Amino acid sequence: MKRKIIEINEEKCNGCGLCVTACHEGALTMVDGKAKLISESYCDGLGDCLPQCPTDAIIITEREADPFIAPAPGSPADLKLKTQTDHDPVEPGKPGFTCPGTQARLFNQAEVPAVKEPVTQPVSSADPADQNQVQSKLRQWPVQIKLAPVSAPFFNQAHLLIAADCAAYARATFHQDFMNNKITLIGCPKLDQVDYSEKLSQIIARNDLKSITIVRMEVPCCGGLEQAVKQALLQAGELIPWQVITIGTDGSILDN
Repeated sequence: MKRKIIEINEEKCNGCGLCVTACHEGALTMVDGKAKLISESYCDGLGDCLPQCPTDAIIITEREADPFIAPAPGSPADLKLKTQTDHDPVEPGKPGFTCPGTQARLFNQAEVPAVKEPVTQPVSSADPADQNQVQSKLRQWPVQIKLAPVSAPFFNQAHLLIAADCAAYARATFHQDFMNNKITLIGCPKLDQVDYSEKLSQIIARNDLKSITIVRMEVPCCGGLEQAVKQALLQAGELIPWQVITIGTDGSILDN
């Protein structure tokens, strides 16, 4: 029969997974980092997934397709629907499963309540007026380089911070010193054991970035992060202002 059904452009899909969450029928899943239609019969053609796609990779077409069938109880699509409504888990690796931690989000930190720094003196003698208000400077999710989409609205006109994940623990004022008004990506080339350059080159090439700041630790293995960014800039062929800041293991700034 001829009816309306979605179509996904894999070249445009950035793997954010937002469409999978938006589909109430469980028609979509993630396969090899791309959104896939599980079955034509699961798609009702209404397009709840369209407005969630940040890259316009999904369109509605009218063509010959299997008739729409509501998810049967116990089917993968039914389990996916339950995950969205009843919070019943779907087994990882099964159709309909998507990791919530990979869903791209942008948030306004002005709307996030600030927290007070822990008091280092007895509460009885502490003056509440002296307690500093600490505000997170993180503006988007996810932050791990491996999980970040290669294209997302929050990258547009962004000043990008690419940091070693240890740096935020070594330097107590990391948020205030480096993350303010920046989009932050973190990683550890030694633990991840991957070359970030290919992923970073796609992010650089597909988005209009204003600058890149690299914050690395003084340890030799952290040089892999710096080299990955340099290689990514060469691969992307983009002239973007960039700088490297080195943090000592004691939290001091050694070089910038």
